[in-house]
Amino acid sequence: QARLVESGGGLVQAGDSLRLSCEASTRTFTSYAMGWFRQGPGNERNFVAAINWSGATRISDSAEGRFTISRDNARNTVILQMNNLKSEDTATYYCAAGPWPLSRIVVNWWGKGTLVTVSS
Repeated sequence: QARLVESGGGLVQAGDSLRLSCEASTRTFTSYAMGWFRQGPGNERNFVAAINWSGATRISDSAEGRFTISRDNARNTVILQMNNLKSEDTATYYCAAGPWPLSRIVVNWWGKGTLVTVSS
C-alpha cells in the first residue's frame, strides 16, 4: 500500500532551522509532484512548497526565502529545509503527492503529519 511518512518535526526557537523528511513507501510517487502543506490550530491546510519529478519547484509567499524543497528520486524522499523559523510557522506539516503543481484539491496521497512548534 502506497503511503507517505514524515519525520523531523519538533520544538525549536524562533530563528532556528529544522529539516523535515518525507519518505514514500513505493516508487509509485516517482512520477508525481511531492510537497508540503501545513495546518495550524483552527486554520485551513495551506500549501507550503512542492517539487515535481524534474526538479521544478514552487514555494508559498510565506516560505519564500526561508524554506527550500528538494527531492531524491532514488530514495523516494522529499526534504523541506526550513530556516529562520518564526512563531507563525507553528503547525502540523503534511507531506503530499499528486499531479503538478500540487494544489490542495488534487492531492492524491497525504501523510499523517509531523508537528513543528516554534517558540518566540
